Amino acid sequence: MRVISIGEGSLLTALYEGMFDQPLWQGFLSALMAQTGGTHASLLFRPASNEEVVELSVGTDLSGQIRSLVARSQDAQQFSGQEMREGRVYALNELLERIDTAQDTLSAETIAAAKIKDVRSTRIAEPSGVSAWLTIASSRSFNAADAALLANLVPHVRIALRSFIALEREKFHSSVASTAFGRLNFGWLTLDSQCHILDATANMEQLFQRTGILRRGRYNRLMPASPAVDREISALVKQIAQGTHPQPKAINLSRDPWMDMLVTPAQKPAIAGHTMPIAIAYVSGDRQSQADRCDQLVDLFGILPSEARLAWQLAQGTSIAQAAKTIGLTEETARNYSKKIYAKTGARGQPELVRIIMTSVLAIA
Repeated sequence: MRVISIGEGSLLTALYEGMFDQPLWQGFLSALMAQTGGTHASLLFRPASNEEVVELSVGTDLSGQIRSLVARSQDAQQFSGQEMREGRVYALNELLERIDTAQDTLSAETIAAAKIKDVRSTRIAEPSGVSAWLTIASSRSFNAADAALLANLVPHVRIALRSFIALEREKFHSSVASTAFGRLNFGWLTLDSQCHILDATANMEQLFQRTGILRRGRYNRLMPASPAVDREISALVKQIAQGTHPQPKAINLSRDPWMDMLVTPAQKPAIAGHTMPIAIAYVSGDRQSQADRCDQLVDLFGILPSEARLAWQLAQGTSIAQAAKTIGLTEETARNYSKKIYAKTGARGQPELVRIIMTSVLAIA
């Protein structure tokens, strides 16, 4: 990797911070254009899957011309069987020699019309297969120092692209995992030793708004509705912080709608952020109350409301005796109801009733 001079340090800072810019790398391209005295700077890159080229640029709009000059030079047999060699800086006349004028816009004329006198461009190959082109254009001629700067930037642009691609990949993985968690009615949040929420999945925020079982208190402190649950979680997190309770613990937050939490020590110390999480709390629960679920069972299977209340209890794995006691029926009446429920749902017993209800559309209701 070539050495970057002290005067170019701010350019590198802008490059490495550019993956967080909106639009991407605008600060870096603006600084590059200013440092070389150019009127245009662009970073084009194309994924390994040969999708459409992504263009990021500042200054004079040369979108079509720059793509014609450089981005197609990676295509097989497009320019006398040659491609731009990575890290080599190409001048305007070298790029124009590679243009097939029978298929492309007359690039020399269109570039001249934009009052562009000179162009310098280099190609970067990122290890995952992404190709990128860093280009500057100007109404004056570039000098050797400008070309050297572009060459010096190549390994740094490669690192920045690699970091950006890894970040985008992790964002995608996180999005997929978050969607799956949401469909399973799972969410998580991280806590410090004082039960302050440091981070949380998006569906946890929805849960805070939708129910009163959990909420954010002052200074982002996790506040369960039940004082007893609050004391239990606070004591547990304190023990985890002190290293005296290393095992995960399950806590029931609500029975209607059902919601529970698994509090576990954070396995790895975080290196980002100002406060390290002490514990991770995984939360799972039903979006709706038992009454809502019973109404849905009535609509879905054509059973009576009294039968629906028993069916929902049985679907939770509760015995007929316990279910009868919970909803205020005699055990004999509950058994009579259960026969009607099995007949109407097509279940041959409680295990199959659990499967039928929990794999029905109620699972995503």
